[in-house]
Amino acid sequence: MSSAAHDAYLNTRVAGKATQLLRAGDIERLVQLGLPELGQELGLGTILEEPGSARTRSRAVEQALMQVLLEELTVLIRPMDPAERSLVVAWARQFALFNLKTLLRGKIRQLDPQEIRENLYDLPPRLRLSSEDLFRVENAVELLRLLETGPLSLLARQAREIYEKRQEAFALEAAIDQRYYADVVRQVARLEDSTAQRQVRLLVGTLVDRANVQWLIRFRFGYQLSPSETFYQLVPSPHLLHRERLLELVGLDDQLKVIAALPEPLRGLLADAGNLMEIQRRLGRHLSTVAWSALRGGQSGVGRALAYLILREADLRLVFSLLQGRLLGLPEPYVDLALGLSPAICVHQWREAA
Repeated sequence: MSSAAHDAYLNTRVAGKATQLLRAGDIERLVQLGLPELGQELGLGTILEEPGSARTRSRAVEQALMQVLLEELTVLIRPMDPAERSLVVAWARQFALFNLKTLLRGKIRQLDPQEIRENLYDLPPRLRLSSEDLFRVENAVELLRLLETGPLSLLARQAREIYEKRQEAFALEAAIDQRYYADVVRQVARLEDSTAQRQVRLLVGTLVDRANVQWLIRFRFGYQLSPSETFYQLVPSPHLLHRERLLELVGLDDQLKVIAALPEPLRGLLADAGNLMEIQRRLGRHLSTVAWSALRGGQSGVGRALAYLILREADLRLVFSLLQGRLLGLPEPYVDLALGLSPAICVHQWREAA
């Protein structure tokens, strides 16, 4: 199949699925519906009405929404060439890493294996942490050592070395995240088509830029790490926050200085963001804007497919936030906050406003 025919086929697949994405006003409309109507609207059948605790139903809903995304991913990667498929699977590996983090937290906190198992996503074989031995090991270090014999060998080894040195859970999870984004960036360089590589570089670069800004602010000013320690946690981006720029940013001693030193459009986007939650929200919206641009105007099939999956994941997270809030009976202001329908403010500010 020629490159043009290959992209045309994949683009047709993406165009058909893009009609499912949320548009302006959809969340506001969904907020007005009750649980039975939401279940019907979102194709969840009777999951929302099944007997059991709110936590059990919430977990079932999360798993169902995850399956929707993974089934669509499976359809989209089918016509891709090996390099394209590796890139999209590398992006989707985040879900396997959610499971890995759950396993590690369970081992660190010495939780019951069944309790750990109940909080894992059911993933397809391509992404699954398949070894039952992972549940039998006694601690986090042994678990990581076991993973060093599989496809996550590099990530597992580096995470284990960091945890053995620092014995801090946050450092362990940061190492996992850092290796994940570094692998996605590496997959971009393997794309042979120059148009695809250019379009995907912008999309993945924006994804990595978002992570770097959040990590830089959290590690440098929340955890009070040194510039060198903070830089070690970051991933040079193929878009805006390349290695030299990151070196400059980690040397600044104030969050406002960091934001003022960011390149556009990040500087203007975050100029008056008052807290990390608002920063995260604005960066997420910026990523969505870039993804929508790639979806609507891009020519690369894999670029448009990845853009769609990023947008679809964000939509399903919003839907889950709404459903979880309803199932758990959370106050409307908290649900609106999670859905981006009210300003992101600190907890003490919210209490004062309430």
